Amino acid sequence: MAKHFTRRSALTIIAAGGASMAAGRAFAEDKTGRAIYPVAVPVYQTQYVADRIGFFKEAGLDCKLIQGGSGVKTREIIASSQGDIGIGDITHPMQLSNHGRAGRVLMPVDTRSSSVMFIIRKDLWDQGITTLEGLAASKRPDGRKPIVSVSSLGGTNHVWASYYMETMGLDQKVTWIGTGNVDTMLGSLKSKQVDVLVSSLSLLNESMDQGWGALLFDGTDETIWNKYIGGKVPVTSHFTVQSTIDKDPAKMQAFVTAIWRATQWIKVHTPDQIYEAIEPYVGSTSRAANILEITALQKVADYQASIDAADFARGEKVWFREMTGIKPLTITDVVSPSFVEAARKAYPA
Repeated sequence: MAKHFTRRSALTIIAAGGASMAAGRAFAEDKTGRAIYPVAVPVYQTQYVADRIGFFKEAGLDCKLIQGGSGVKTREIIASSQGDIGIGDITHPMQLSNHGRAGRVLMPVDTRSSSVMFIIRKDLWDQGITTLEGLAASKRPDGRKPIVSVSSLGGTNHVWASYYMETMGLDQKVTWIGTGNVDTMLGSLKSKQVDVLVSSLSLLNESMDQGWGALLFDGTDETIWNKYIGGKVPVTSHFTVQSTIDKDPAKMQAFVTAIWRATQWIKVHTPDQIYEAIEPYVGSTSRAANILEITALQKVADYQASIDAADFARGEKVWFREMTGIKPLTITDVVSPSFVEAARKAYPA
């Protein structure tokens, strides 16, 4: 049933780049939507905030948030059109484009990775393995190479962690495995099935508090990032496929407008306030661990949600290499900026 006309929830059809799209302020009936996130950690908080604060609803969306289980599974859900918009590493829409699915980046989330912390088992740290070089030189009790866990092979943690290791000449000296969501990742470290877990600050602090883990290498540190990466790069993005855009551009605009507003809400609220909003989505780790991660995320967030040619060029050396298997793409092949530009005009930062 149609709602009353309001300036806040309206959708206006505008022309942009030869295509019709919705700007975010004209009349629309509520539409059902599905937003997909990989695992229950704060790095995906823009979707959580858009839901919990009501920005999806105000944009005319009856939106369900669905946990994909990993970045790769999230990509598969978006590719199959079982979800409208996903959030994850920017390489996911690139992978979709390489496989004929025309992946599209709708807006970036951050300016550097917040989830490339190498967390080593505490017992190995106590044995003197305190560097990545030391890890690579070690062996498991059965003589095998050390095992490094990421949420999913090909996901954000894997892409960026493997780049660091590759640059240092260490990537072939470890075995990479995917271990899924927060509970299984932590469980694999606790049970000593893996030697290192690559994840975010909330999991680092949870593992330290429980006595299972220690920080081996912080790839999120700005100095380290700039040394190896060189500056701002869009790491995480909201993405979809072109066929979903073509099916209902007004609906896609509603998604982007809601998420843009969530980004601006995060900018002006405290970590405690943000945690109170997103707590139902991140309950697998402690309040203290989540607050620390939210604080870190505020420092790397891209509040302008923009990607320029220099940003894209810095990321190419990470995205387009043998490990990812992604064939090179240009910024215009992947990025569709018109939706966030319309959202920005409707709700200036």
